[in-house]
Amino acid sequence: MKANNQNNFEEKLVDLQNNMMNFALTLTANREEAKDLLQETTLRALDNKEKYYENVNFKGWVFTIMHNIFVNNYRRVVRTQTIIDQTENLYHLNLPQDSGFDTPEGAYTISEINKAITSFSDEYRVPFSMHVSGYKYEEIAQKLGLPIGTVKSRIFFARKRLQEMLKDYKYQDRE
Repeated sequence: MKANNQNNFEEKLVDLQNNMMNFALTLTANREEAKDLLQETTLRALDNKEKYYENVNFKGWVFTIMHNIFVNNYRRVVRTQTIIDQTENLYHLNLPQDSGFDTPEGAYTISEINKAITSFSDEYRVPFSMHVSGYKYEEIAQKLGLPIGTVKSRIFFARKRLQEMLKDYKYQDRE
């Protein structure tokens, strides 16, 4: 690469830093991780500048590098957190998993939670119940004909109210 093209490449990369940071934030949703991703992408682009061709969209090329780094890092984290049970009889996989639902205390807890949720007014109970059922904010807003901000705040306040109602709840023997 000629000296002029090299300077042009570095200028383009510097000019793109704000856009790259915004894209990194959308990928990571964490400022520190986004800074790390930005730095790693910048270094990777500089290391591979001989692979860039002038007629290729520079921003797209750099964003592809960033996206690939993000995906590879994510896969690496998932691989390192995967536990493989290598015991002879799969001891760890066959351990009973205590969910709390099989016990009378667990059932009572669920009934208390349901009772608390049904005590909410419809404007809070319906969006909260839909969210707990797996609906996304956008879907709830669309189905209820509400702005997404209203849906988010109602779910937030319902969650806070539920936490407040159940904060003093303790497991007790019931007869």
